[in-house]
Amino acid sequence: MFKGSKFKKVTVFVTTVSLLTLAIAFGVQRRCAAQGGGNDYESIELFTDVLAIVKKSYVEEVDTKKLIYGAINGMLTSLDPHSSFMPPETYKEMKIDTKGAFGGLGIEITVKDGILTVISPIEDTPAYKAGIKAGDQILKIDDKFTKDLTITDAVKRMRGVKGTKVTLTIMREGFEKTKEFTLERDIIQVKSVKYKVLDDGYGYVRISQFQEKTDDDLEKALKALQPDNKKLKGLVLDLRNDPGGLLDQAVRVCEHFIDEGKLIVYTEGREKDSQMRFTSRKGGKESGYPIVVLINSGSASASEIVAGCLQDHKRAVVMGTQSFGKGSVQTIIPLSDNSGLRLTTARYFTPSGRSIQAKGITPDIVAEKVEIAATPEKKDGMHIREKDLENHFENDSKDAADKKAAPAPYKTDEQIKGDSQILRALDLLKGWDILKTMGKLS
Repeated sequence: MFKGSKFKKVTVFVTTVSLLTLAIAFGVQRRCAAQGGGNDYESIELFTDVLAIVKKSYVEEVDTKKLIYGAINGMLTSLDPHSSFMPPETYKEMKIDTKGAFGGLGIEITVKDGILTVISPIEDTPAYKAGIKAGDQILKIDDKFTKDLTITDAVKRMRGVKGTKVTLTIMREGFEKTKEFTLERDIIQVKSVKYKVLDDGYGYVRISQFQEKTDDDLEKALKALQPDNKKLKGLVLDLRNDPGGLLDQAVRVCEHFIDEGKLIVYTEGREKDSQMRFTSRKGGKESGYPIVVLINSGSASASEIVAGCLQDHKRAVVMGTQSFGKGSVQTIIPLSDNSGLRLTTARYFTPSGRSIQAKGITPDIVAEKVEIAATPEKKDGMHIREKDLENHFENDSKDAADKKAAPAPYKTDEQIKGDSQILRALDLLKGWDILKTMGKLS
């Protein structure tokens, strides 16, 4: 999930029940006077009545702040899966997360149909290495059932000191029964951008999460893939299992590939600050080489903004499977006691006006990921060719090109060779280049 690029200043100071009640009641009274209704005020009165009863009659003495925090949390979680209250410790961790370093397992989660569900594991983390997958349902964390847990509580239970262990009980499509995964917590150092050369002139960039330095890291990667200003023939932009992150970074990633002045994304909300339009600014633009964007069900939020923008402007072919479908904007609102709110304040739309909320980005080319089994090469003696026939003519061509050995189909590393979606994307880029040389494409 991602956070709005603007922080709102909110001055809320909770010390005693009376102060809270007076502040809320005063605001409600003003609104009721303007609207001629009293329902809000009656609801607040009900809340304060219950609070007073609990404080007076509960079997044990309870802390007022704990009650207030619980009430706020319950209020926010009743809105949607992405709005939540963050106590000071959680809020502090959230700010650390966006910088790319935090302690835990490396899982991005949400609540889907009332069940705690994995959006995607983050690469090179304990969850990723243990085989946790997008769509996995987390039914238990250690011995605690997750049915009534908020996302904040679930995150708190999964995080901990490096070296300690936690057991997740997982249900997955295809499983006949639940399976336990025991993971060892670690310091999660998320590297936002990775890149490599797939083949001569073809580059690969993987964005695992949109963090504060994603744009800078992408710029460095694109320069490294084009040494001495040697332009790429094509690029594979991998956004699979990218759970999102910062909105402004998604916009800046798009700016590398979208012409100045073109719309990247816009948001609509009730407040004026939630109604924003982001257009591509001046700056260095990548040349018109073709791009294939890879997405899957673990691609959410900011990664869907990028895929949708490039797709709408016909700057890239989107390949893979349907994305997650998170089309809402969360604004982080700091509170005066160092706690914070994560509040859904707007919906975002792609340049053509598409809302992907609960729908996702539909790929131009549907390509499921299939496992490519390594098979030993057949011996050359198994096949008969012209050169094997007796008294065959020798090739006396003097063309150096004719004497070269046949090129390997893919010159990239073994990890890429086993990834069917990347290979299919690379084939598409190569096909585009071949058609251009044949004059079939402008």
